[in-house]
Order: sequence, then C-alpha cells, then structure tokens
Amino acid sequence: MSTTTSTHSRLKPLLAALAILVAAVSWPAFAEPPILPNPDLTPGNTFPVSRNDVCVPGYAHKVRDVPWDEKREVFRRYGVPLAEHREYEVDHLIPLCLGGSNSIRNLWPQSRTTQPWNAYRKDKLEYHLWKLVCDGQADLADAQRQIASNWIDAYKKYMGEPTAQDQSLRSILLRQFQGYFGR
Repeated sequence: MSTTTSTHSRLKPLLAALAILVAAVSWPAFAEPPILPNPDLTPGNTFPVSRNDVCVPGYAHKVRDVPWDEKREVFRRYGVPLAEHREYEVDHLIPLCLGGSNSIRNLWPQSRTTQPWNAYRKDKLEYHLWKLVCDGQADLADAQRQIASNWIDAYKKYMGEPTAQDQSLRSILLRQFQGYFGR
C-alpha cells in the first residue's frame, strides 16, 4: 500500500467527523420549528400604551409596521432558511392588540404548520385576551406578561386544551379578526 493511499484512508474518518461537527455547529438553533420564542432573542417589548389606547377599533392595524428587512433579520437570527419562510409568520410575541411593539425584541418566526401549537392558535389567544382587557376583565400589563412568558401556558389557562373542533380555527379567526385589525 502506498503512503498516499494509507494517509487518505486514515484521514477519511477524521474528515467525516469534522464534516459532522461543522454541520452540527452550523445547523439552525432548532431542528423543529420553534413553538416558543427564544427569550434571549425575543424577550418581548411594548409600546407605552394604556387599555384605552389598545381598545380603540383599528389600533393594531394603525401601529403595524414591520419592514421586510426586519422580517428577514428575524428569520436569519432564528436560522430559518429562505425556502421555508412561507411556513412561518413573523409574529409579535406580545401582540400589537395588547400593546406589543414592532421592535425586533418582540418578533419571532412562528410556525403556521405545527400542531397543535401554531400561529393560528396563538391568534385565537390574542383575540381572547384583547377582549378580556377591553371588557375590563383582565389587566393589560398582566396579559402582556402572561403571553410573553409562555403563550402556550396562557392559552391553556384561558382557553383550555386544544380540541379536534379547533381544526377550522383559521377560517373562524379570519372572520373574528376582521374588526380586530381594523379592516
């Protein structure tokens, strides 16, 4: 056996291990879509608003302003490949309807496709909390804290466990949110 062949055969396992290590380090921070945002990247952020501000019809629509460059940065920070962007929405952790801001500290890529926890289910919670706040049954700051700390726990607290009947959730939400977004 020549020295070159012997060197190559000894280097193959080492190069394979190095390739695996490089792939592991460069792989996105999550293998599955994030169900909850990374608190280091998305701790939540709010506008200085009151209950009276957020309960004005059309408020959320009026303050919505997330440029495409900022959305692209959110996807980059979370390691979402360009080809997968359509499977996500850049979501406000603390929703605009509860005084959340458009700051990158309040934005994360939320999956539209994961089950049962996805963007449509969080939208349902957001609407429910907004109604509670505007009806005077919940404190705005408390609603912001609960949704920012763990929106799934907040969902379970206010909405219960998801059911099979929630499958048509998206169409229901689109009807409900027409007034909510000021359209």
